[in-house]
Amino acid sequence: MAALSGVWLVIALVGVVTVAAKAVNPVLLGGRVLPTRVSAVVELLAPAVLAALVVTEAVGGDRALVLDERLAGLAAAGVALRLRAPVLVVVATAALVAALARAI
Repeated sequence: MAALSGVWLVIALVGVVTVAAKAVNPVLLGGRVLPTRVSAVVELLAPAVLAALVVTEAVGGDRALVLDERLAGLAAAGVALRLRAPVLVVVATAALVAALARAI
């Protein structure tokens, strides 16, 4: 078997650290409830990280902002979410708008 490449080594390490963190947290907390302020911050972490990833993918380029069809799709998804559309409809709307904008 060939040696692991650097990318696969990083993926494996991130996986191990993730599993270790999930295993250690219950041991450290020992059934105690987190303080209210800490709990509020933890609840906001996932949406904040997801929003950062979406924005980075939508307008990020090689060290520059790229305003293209992806931004139109993201705006359409935002409108669909605001109208409380199901997730599948939101994704389809974003893809359709981005594809139409790319075709123009």
